[in-house]
Amino acid sequence: MKIEQFLLPQCTLTGVQGGSKKRVLQLIANLLAEYSSNIDANELFDNLINRERLGSTGFGNGIAIPHCRLESCHKPFACLLKLEEGIDFDAIDGHPVDVIFALVVPAEATNEHLAILQELATRFENSSYRNNLRQADTNPDLFDIAIQSVPTA
Repeated sequence: MKIEQFLLPQCTLTGVQGGSKKRVLQLIANLLAEYSSNIDANELFDNLINRERLGSTGFGNGIAIPHCRLESCHKPFACLLKLEEGIDFDAIDGHPVDVIFALVVPAEATNEHLAILQELATRFENSSYRNNLRQADTNPDLFDIAIQSVPTA
């Protein structure tokens, strides 16, 4: 599945003021709810928080991939945020997070959920991809970089 199938340009933002993990998760929930008539921001926020309680989605290298499954979600939906400054996200490497790719999928889409997470992990393991995202100055640039194919080693 191509990223542009679930990441909207309107949900791809640079220069975001993070502040805290909780504040960023609330921003994500509000943003995704704004562009999906099915998703309730409070329900999504609660699900993202509950997922984080199971274990941090701080991937390492300044990347976090908060994600959850949601009954009211009918298709995979995502947002990408480039924070103005890194925040503590309880990442596995202990480093602050400044790039966040949040994903919500339908509750029954277990296989699709795992396939998308694997694709994202592969992308974010590529240091050139991470660096290019961090160099983006505008929302359209960030979106264009996000959807580019990533060479495999």
